[in-house]
Amino acid sequence: MAFKSGSFATFLILCPTCFFLGIIFSLFPYDYPILWSTGPTPASHYDYLEAHLRFLHASPPLIPRILHIVIFLGLAGLITKLYRPSESNMLFDGASLVLYMCGITVYIANIVKGLRLASAGRYGAELAQSTEEKNQILGREDSLKVLAASNTILALVLVGILVLQAGQWYAERKDAQEFESLASGKKGQKKDDATSEGTASGASTGAKPGRQGSQRKKSN
Repeated sequence: MAFKSGSFATFLILCPTCFFLGIIFSLFPYDYPILWSTGPTPASHYDYLEAHLRFLHASPPLIPRILHIVIFLGLAGLITKLYRPSESNMLFDGASLVLYMCGITVYIANIVKGLRLASAGRYGAELAQSTEEKNQILGREDSLKVLAASNTILALVLVGILVLQAGQWYAERKDAQEFESLASGKKGQKKDDATSEGTASGASTGAKPGRQGSQRKKSN
């Protein structure tokens, strides 16, 4: 039997998703001037962002462990809902799993790498030996812009998961309402049939005494 949208597996999906969105929102004051501001970003802002990223990367080992546990819980919830899936699970939860894996890929490939570069303070352009390599490899500002863009992409992916789970809940709710209306219609039809059968049987029983009385009159 497939899990429904209100099950514990859905809870395991929604809580980590909202948790990650909260983390990304806490980084939005740093990402907004880099990506969305119309004016030029001051150089001091990159210093603030780099210092913040170094602080995050130097956090105690308990912090990344909790983060990875929460990631695993969301993945476990999606896999649990896809065990013996229904048609609704295959559509909504399958797409949610694809988005979740895309988010994990962005986290490993871009965010973790960006944190390591910011913590080390040595970017690709600084490590390049020739001028051509420096032009091809990203420097400090470009690396921080990529990290900010990765946060935005990850936020869109997580919002997509929430939209898919809400769509599944709405679809299952509509199906339940249609099933209840069909069931109530069948019950009403059965009551009407039973009532019509009762009136027909009463009419037939009422006609029998009249026939017997007429036969007695004829015999007399």
